[in-house]
Amino acid sequence: MPITDLLRQNRKLYGNETALVELNPDRPENRRLTWREFDLVESTGRGAYRREITWAVFDEKANRFANLLLERGIRRDDKVAILLMNCLEWLPIYFGILKAGAIAVPLNFRYTADEIRYCTDLADVSVLVFGPEFIGRVEEIAGELSNGRLLFYVGDNCPTFAEDYSDLTMNCPSDDPMIPVVDTDLAAIYFSSGTTGFPKAILHDHTSLMHSAKCEQNHHGQTHEDIFLCIPPLYHTGAKMHWFGSLLVGGKAILLRGTKPEMILSAVSSEKATIVWLLVPWAQDILDALDSGRVHMEDYELSQWRLMHIGAQPVPQSLIKHWKEYFPNHQYDTNYGLSESIGPGCVHLGVENIHKVGAIGIPGYGWQCRIVDPQRNDVPQGEVGELAVKGPGVMLEYYKDPKATAEVLSPDGWLFTGDMARQDEDGFIYLVDRKKDVIISGGENLYPVQIEDFLHGFEPVHDVAVIGLADKRLGEKACAIISIKEGYTCTEEDVNNFCLALPKYKRPRQIIFAPVPRNATGKIEKPRLRAMYGATALVDAESRG
Repeated sequence: MPITDLLRQNRKLYGNETALVELNPDRPENRRLTWREFDLVESTGRGAYRREITWAVFDEKANRFANLLLERGIRRDDKVAILLMNCLEWLPIYFGILKAGAIAVPLNFRYTADEIRYCTDLADVSVLVFGPEFIGRVEEIAGELSNGRLLFYVGDNCPTFAEDYSDLTMNCPSDDPMIPVVDTDLAAIYFSSGTTGFPKAILHDHTSLMHSAKCEQNHHGQTHEDIFLCIPPLYHTGAKMHWFGSLLVGGKAILLRGTKPEMILSAVSSEKATIVWLLVPWAQDILDALDSGRVHMEDYELSQWRLMHIGAQPVPQSLIKHWKEYFPNHQYDTNYGLSESIGPGCVHLGVENIHKVGAIGIPGYGWQCRIVDPQRNDVPQGEVGELAVKGPGVMLEYYKDPKATAEVLSPDGWLFTGDMARQDEDGFIYLVDRKKDVIISGGENLYPVQIEDFLHGFEPVHDVAVIGLADKRLGEKACAIISIKEGYTCTEEDVNNFCLALPKYKRPRQIIFAPVPRNATGKIEKPRLRAMYGATALVDAESRG
């Protein structure tokens, strides 16, 4: 069953019920609607700009865009890129692409003009759909992009080098084109984080997308009555695949544009959200705001909120223990996944396993896991090795890159993740670190995630990243970049005293007090940190020689 059939099913079962809500607290209340043809409802609850659509309108608008693509000559397996911030248009456009039999290509909204050009070339994109935030970047390369490509603009004041999406779709039929699509048809290209250069194009079929919906609903038990608050960017597999659990049951979803604690809690309260997926920085910000008294729980209606889950990066045990102090009745889950394994869920903690917080968990619904040595043989239980996963959500390939595909994907379907992990006596998997982030200091392997988790237990620490820097004597040394909570003071001596509880070889040998950069999906940007501080460390190492 292709994922598009779920949208058709929800229109039939729940056509007049709300499917999606866009909530934008920072947007002016009196701004004119940009999606003129949609049957929208606008309100100003708590000062936020709000739009919503029903399942029937959602399906209708997907049909209109599918028919526009077909009228313009887009055919099966053609690629259509989406470069939009989270908004009410995003998902109907995505499903319109799939209904046309084409392949959806979501683009990271942080991409530079050069990265947009690179990714659209790599993925053989025929159409680019973009929003007002990207006019400058797209205009910079419009001459190259428009060479054989269609440029559709979503928003007010369409630039001269593009066509107006609203005007075009308004005049397209709203009937379902009913292009035959089967599970094995190609569906989407997602891009890797690009931490080692330009990103790779990750190709998935409809089987992958559908399995992610089943996996998510199996893990978190979504019902039709649940309301999902979606905050992370929809271009990323994580946000969309968690939402697929709501799609499977016809549940309402709230697309929140904003990550401040007040915005999140206000959205949960006003929209009666029952499930929220957070990234570590946002959860930590909520806790800091509550601890400082800047935010008061009694100002919000939160009793219906039943599940908070986190993914996309290692989760400090101390964070979840602190979270449960404020929200003792919350179910909690950790989600692990990669874009190569269609986002979250190939490993998850499970809401019934709160006693194992710190682990990423056990194989997810329909998934298998192994931990292997460099020769890809299973390691003894308890030893560190590379995590490998296998299941219906593994990518087909890195598009147009057979060499890179062969490096991570075995002929029998095992995906080697590049993440180092270990398994305890109960079968729970603990993420140790990325293979490329392991620090070799004086012949010892140091795993930054373990040191970061320890430092998160130090009360003044808001965020922390540990990286390896050059050291003439040791080869590499562990350096901790630490961001301090507002209202706290902390010295290098304070950190070193706290670290006395660590084995000596694991203690950071350099402390830097500075912001910890994270990308849009919450992952620490360690290549950026190594670039920022690596040259200085190398000079220092040489001077000591």
